[in-house]
Amino acid sequence: MSGNGKKRPPLVADKRYAAKPAAKKKAAPKKAAAKPAARKRKTTPTKAKPRGFIGWLLTPFRWLFRLIWAFTWRVGLVVGLITGGFSLYFAAQMPDMAELIDGRTRGSVTMTDVEGTVFAWRGDQFGGMVTADTVSPHLHNAVVATEDKRFYRHFGLSPRGIASAVRINLREGRGPLSGNGGSTITQQTAKLLCLGVPFDPNKWDSERAYEADCRQGSLWRKAREAVFAVGMEIAYTKEEILTIYLNRAYLGAGSRGFEAAAQRYFGISAAEVNPAQAAMLAGLLTAPSANAPTRNLQRAQDRASVVIGLMAEQDYISEAEARDARLNPATLSEAARANSGGFFADWVMSSGPEFFTRNTTEDVIIRTTLDQSIQAAAEEALIQVFENDVREGSEAQAAIVVMSADGAVRAMVGGRNISATGAFNRATQALRQTGSAFKPFIYAAALDLGMSPYDMINDAPTCWERAGSPPWCPENYDREFIGPVSMVDALATSRNIPAILVSEEVGRGLVSQVANGFGVQGDLAAGPALALGVSESTLLDMTGAFAGILNGGSAVTPYGLTDLRLMGDDTPLMDATGVGIGERIIREEAARTLTWMMTKVIDEGTGRRARIDGWPIAGKTGTTQGSRDAWFIGFTGDYVTGVWMGYDDNSRLTGVTGGGLPATIWRETMLRVLSGRTPTPLPMIIPQQPASTGILESQGGEAPAQDILNLLDSILTGQN
Repeated sequence: MSGNGKKRPPLVADKRYAAKPAAKKKAAPKKAAAKPAARKRKTTPTKAKPRGFIGWLLTPFRWLFRLIWAFTWRVGLVVGLITGGFSLYFAAQMPDMAELIDGRTRGSVTMTDVEGTVFAWRGDQFGGMVTADTVSPHLHNAVVATEDKRFYRHFGLSPRGIASAVRINLREGRGPLSGNGGSTITQQTAKLLCLGVPFDPNKWDSERAYEADCRQGSLWRKAREAVFAVGMEIAYTKEEILTIYLNRAYLGAGSRGFEAAAQRYFGISAAEVNPAQAAMLAGLLTAPSANAPTRNLQRAQDRASVVIGLMAEQDYISEAEARDARLNPATLSEAARANSGGFFADWVMSSGPEFFTRNTTEDVIIRTTLDQSIQAAAEEALIQVFENDVREGSEAQAAIVVMSADGAVRAMVGGRNISATGAFNRATQALRQTGSAFKPFIYAAALDLGMSPYDMINDAPTCWERAGSPPWCPENYDREFIGPVSMVDALATSRNIPAILVSEEVGRGLVSQVANGFGVQGDLAAGPALALGVSESTLLDMTGAFAGILNGGSAVTPYGLTDLRLMGDDTPLMDATGVGIGERIIREEAARTLTWMMTKVIDEGTGRRARIDGWPIAGKTGTTQGSRDAWFIGFTGDYVTGVWMGYDDNSRLTGVTGGGLPATIWRETMLRVLSGRTPTPLPMIIPQQPASTGILESQGGEAPAQDILNLLDSILTGQN
């Protein structure tokens, strides 16, 4: 016991016992007066009880109410204690706020074009840490106004918001926890943090599965989320919670956090956005993929208008500012609006090292060979031809590849949906028969052996015997035979019989070796039909093979990656060493002579639609069996461009040959690419015409026994 200082001496036993008789004397009157009074007070409430029938009727309800109340407050007390305990536990486990800013399980890939301008993003972009204090005040206010206007007045949970969400869900015929969640910013942040559970690749197949598990809406999950949210409120300040949210929220187009989104859509920092831009970014939080301005700008602007209204309603901006923001809605930056090179970017991602592209955990910058002006030219040409020259409703597809002579790819269109990402790329993934576009490799082998472009070949009906099958008697595309014809004219007019005869003369093995060396991949046909392009290749490989002819007869490996480095580093981790021009396949003289022969295809032969005034052009048309594939591949002194056209289901093209629509697409592309440039001469040799030449023709019309067996698998048809 505590005393009162020196003024009052401590009690002693003698004094306590001496005071006993006095206490007894005072007790008598207390008994006489106090006890009856106490009884009267206890019986007083009985006077307030209702009398009669109504009183008896209400008594059970009063009793039930008291029972429920007694039960409720006890349960509430227990739940409150448990919730508080777990919240304190979570609060104690919270790491430093800075550790929660970047929670990505994979990194990002940023691609720049040949000029160093960003044109594509892949993976999860993170533009860098921002805080609630460093972002634009408009962005700060837009997020609070849109997502949680009571953010600074609650302790992690908003009973009013939850009740409102339940009412809306029930009114719209959903479950109470389906649809609107009434979540506060703190609860949303807790969900973004997956309630503190880190990503485990052994438990989840992918980050998407991990995030889906984090966002499930079960009652137990909601309860844990609420407890975790209260724990966050204990551990962090409001501004720290908002900072985590601003950095981790997904905002569409691979953007994680508002800094990445501001850079992705507007090309500026999150600290610089104006009210209209802030409203658009905040509007993405409800449906980031559907509302992304790169996907549907009008929808994003409509949603931003709603957010502007909320900001004005809550006095974050004036009516005048709101009106100005609606009259001048946010628009995409030039880079975001261009949405350039989707197929090209996908190809770079698939061809680069997996640990730095598709599965990178780092932030990577890849400098590429893409020229956005050439990419735009190819896209515009494809759109124009399909709009003006292809029948409405046609499902035909086309692909375009433009590259330099060294294999540096400058543009790529993998299909008619030019803005697609992750789509089937017909330029790199579609294996199609090459048709007569294969014939230059036959003549390349012949020239390399010393044959002359003026050597004569007999274009006459010729058959090859086949064991157990009728003879194979191929025809020319026009079903006519013109007799003796020079190699140069045979190539220009794409005669089939001369091509087969030359292939048989120099040897199919050598022809296959030359084609493979130039980059035509895969197993080539073994019989005489090899000369008619029955083997399959991709447009990218065929264009690269023609680039080998342009550069003087050396192999070319098409490439799109110039160098790769980690963000913030100046030293590349890898570069284009080992790709581009490779080993020599044919003599340079043979390649230069073949280039001259291929100019005749444009000037006098099947590729006349590709002519461009003032420009020397070499190329070759190709049309496969039953017109299922149509090709035109040609080159100037600077660029090689390949065009393929066909149906994905291998249906027949109606009235389309390589010298038709593909040549037109080629010309429209190159008109745009070459506009304003000075014509570049082709590196070619015009050979002297000899005084006389012999005529190459079939020797008896028989093929060796092995060739007969190989022919069983060949496609027997005439092609252009």
